[in-house]
Amino acid sequence: MKKLFALVAFLFSASWANAQEAAVTTNKTELQTGLLGIWLNKEYRLSDQLALRAEVGLDGGLWWGTYSSGHAFFPVFTAEPRWYYNLGKRSKKGKATRGNFGNFISIKTSFHPDLFIISNYYESIIPDLSIVPTWGIRRPIGRNFTFETGIGIGYLHSFYKSKGYTSDTGELTANIHLRFGYRF
Repeated sequence: MKKLFALVAFLFSASWANAQEAAVTTNKTELQTGLLGIWLNKEYRLSDQLALRAEVGLDGGLWWGTYSSGHAFFPVFTAEPRWYYNLGKRSKKGKATRGNFGNFISIKTSFHPDLFIISNYYESIIPDLSIVPTWGIRRPIGRNFTFETGIGIGYLHSFYKSKGYTSDTGELTANIHLRFGYRF
């Protein structure tokens, strides 16, 4: 974990040293939807290549089996620092960068609290926290519409009430998303 943190710190410091023509902007509020959820987010400019994305939404899940199948939606709160590393290159090619349209590397940190669940099968939520390094792209579709996709593998820690909200085990988790959005 320390090596991962050192690598990310090095990449972010290298991006500050090589400021490019195009820069990250503070974005308008955006509503995104994908196959398994709906989210409201906003990105805040930290430097020429760094942004902090704040997001709240409903993550979804599907399951099927021999005796039952169903769906569930549950709340999620996310803070995600993003490094947009190719904005200058896209700008030189005449491609859109305003609105942070480019490739990014991020550390997606999400928390699923035990607030409520929307499901056809009653199940309680086990609160969890995930930290997932992610690579992705963000592109415009017309004036106010966006497309975003990303992939990453990281760590998930569940907080079990029966163990006093502590646990000595973590799990491997993935972040694979494909989203379409509307910027207000």
